[in-house]
Amino acid sequence: MEEPKTTRPFVRILLGGGIGSGKSRAGGRFADLGAEVVEADRLGHAVLEPGGEAFGDVARRWPEALVDGGIDRAALSDIVFTDPVRLGELEAITHPAIIKRIEEAADRPGDLVVEIPLILNLPGPWVNVFIDAAEELRVRRAIVRGGTEQDVRRRMASQTARSTWLRWADRVIENSGSTDDLDRRIDSLWHDLQSGSGGPKL
Repeated sequence: MEEPKTTRPFVRILLGGGIGSGKSRAGGRFADLGAEVVEADRLGHAVLEPGGEAFGDVARRWPEALVDGGIDRAALSDIVFTDPVRLGELEAITHPAIIKRIEEAADRPGDLVVEIPLILNLPGPWVNVFIDAAEELRVRRAIVRGGTEQDVRRRMASQTARSTWLRWADRVIENSGSTDDLDRRIDSLWHDLQSGSGGPKL
């Protein structure tokens, strides 16, 4: 008689890191390994599109960000990202819609990795993974991608502090070496999670 096949729980990863950390490169590796990868930034763009869940409230709050019937994200960024109060208002509008879309993705079968630019704490079997790298290396990487040093450092200053990420993380992947080094670390973590030995901390 054939023995029943065993099934493992689907892997659920929140993948965090700041500008230049290599978070997107890490997400690409998880995709190579078979996970569905969802970028929270893209979900944030989607909820701000006309017809998106957050469009109406944001348009009413900041009509100066409207251009040709849509929200100009660059204009909106200029309005809110230098003002913590306004940034908090925007997040209060957009985050519930983004989280709902993440939860809908998590309801689908299959392994899931969600790239997040700031900390989210979600209920369920999520493993919080932080991609870490030295600050000056992150600056150099971001400049190579297209940006001035002044702009990169301004954006970094507005992002979540490294110490906060480290407190949040269940697992930390150091990414100050080569892409091969990063791939090996991700592969090792993936093996642990697939085998059930690398779940969230209790």
